[in-house]
Amino acid sequence: MKIDRLLSIIIHLLNNDTVTSAKLAQRFDVSTKTILRDMEHLSLAGIPIKSLPGANGGYSIMEGYKLNGGILNKKEQASILTALKGCISAYDNEQYHEVLEKVSAILPKQQRPQHIFLDFGASGESSELQDKLKRIEKTIVNKHAASISYVNAMGHTSCRLIEPLALNYRWYAWYLLAFCRVKQDYRIFKVVRISDFVPTKTIFSKEHENPAILLDQTFKNDNLKSLDITLQCKDCIRVQAIEYLGGTITETLKNGDFIMQLSVIESERMWFAMLLSFGNMIKVLEPAELKIRSTEAAKNILSVYKE
Repeated sequence: MKIDRLLSIIIHLLNNDTVTSAKLAQRFDVSTKTILRDMEHLSLAGIPIKSLPGANGGYSIMEGYKLNGGILNKKEQASILTALKGCISAYDNEQYHEVLEKVSAILPKQQRPQHIFLDFGASGESSELQDKLKRIEKTIVNKHAASISYVNAMGHTSCRLIEPLALNYRWYAWYLLAFCRVKQDYRIFKVVRISDFVPTKTIFSKEHENPAILLDQTFKNDNLKSLDITLQCKDCIRVQAIEYLGGTITETLKNGDFIMQLSVIESERMWFAMLLSFGNMIKVLEPAELKIRSTEAAKNILSVYKE
């Protein structure tokens, strides 16, 4: 519907600086002429649309303009409630509780029943981890450097002086984006591997860019390379393989066995341990180096029991 598109355009412009008519047309699957008419309608409706000419031009909304909170219907408000509860299950932050209480007050009681429940409790079971997250967040807000001791995926320990910039939850774990003063570059640290996180009174050495942009760039440049794996699995472990490996079944063979493909973080350890736990119920088809690694691991395990 046109009214839905107009509202979506307003929200998109509020969340972005300047957007060209071509990009708006592509995003909303309409022609550029339609976007031009939409902009005219928005302007006539009193929305402070700015049109910037030139190669870097496009449309934007005047700074300071805000939408009325009433644009969210009850279902959307309930979705926010669900997301907040899920967030709190991973990180028990007081501010999130305050927001949750306010959003809960908006919803009439008869509208509050949930049908989807998000629980990331596996990341929040440790009180030590929760305390570490809070100390890191406080240091980020204060823009102070911190000294840490860090153990990488290979078991090597190093001491760093970092400028913590953002916390990120992905791949079922917490990660910290920070500027490493030792390397003079941005790095990703897995929070559970950080020990002795000690905030200092030293302020940041420089102004850093938008953490969201830096986070995306650093993950792309980091050594967290993904590894694509193809497995042949016995039919009797189908449910367990789907549950614990989280891959995609691409083919079922005549005898019921199946081919599964999955992508893992190469430098991590637990996925390999999980593969070994299935014993002879799975066979690595690709890549070749993983077949060799699995064979060597099996020989090493066998040698222990031959002694």
